[in-house]
Amino acid sequence: MSNESFINIGRFVLLVLLQVVVLNQINFLGYVNPSLYILFLLVLPINYPSWQVILLGFLLGLSVDFFEDTGGIHAAACLVISYFRPGLLRASYGLSYDYQTMKFHDTSIKERLTFVITMVFIHQLVLSLLVFFNFSHIILILKNTLFSGIFTVLLILVVTSLFRKAKR
Repeated sequence: MSNESFINIGRFVLLVLLQVVVLNQINFLGYVNPSLYILFLLVLPINYPSWQVILLGFLLGLSVDFFEDTGGIHAAACLVISYFRPGLLRASYGLSYDYQTMKFHDTSIKERLTFVITMVFIHQLVLSLLVFFNFSHIILILKNTLFSGIFTVLLILVVTSLFRKAKR
């Protein structure tokens, strides 16, 4: 196993534990429940094969579902963003993605924000749709998606900037 594999395993375990022990206890105003654990899928190296990203996304969501007893909704939401990840990388980063020459921390803030916001809001929308599973609650679904999405994006940006400065 390479050093990168150990880092990814540690990141996986740390983010799942942080999510289930700390972040899932936050439910501010009934709408805000951040999903920091998807940061694992956001910062995976771009040269991972799609099938591995999808498998890791499924395992990530399933791990959160196991601890939270949520019946697979996190696994489904993570599968969706894992599936769309290559297309969103290409749309956000353009030629840098095609030549696989970029790293998450070395990209411009505009590209990073585009990618993070898109991934987070797709994840939150799928998660909210599966939680409420009724279109008569569309306003509640949209509120939950919006507020949890905004808080998740802010939390991801704070965490990535902290670790970026710690590496320098």
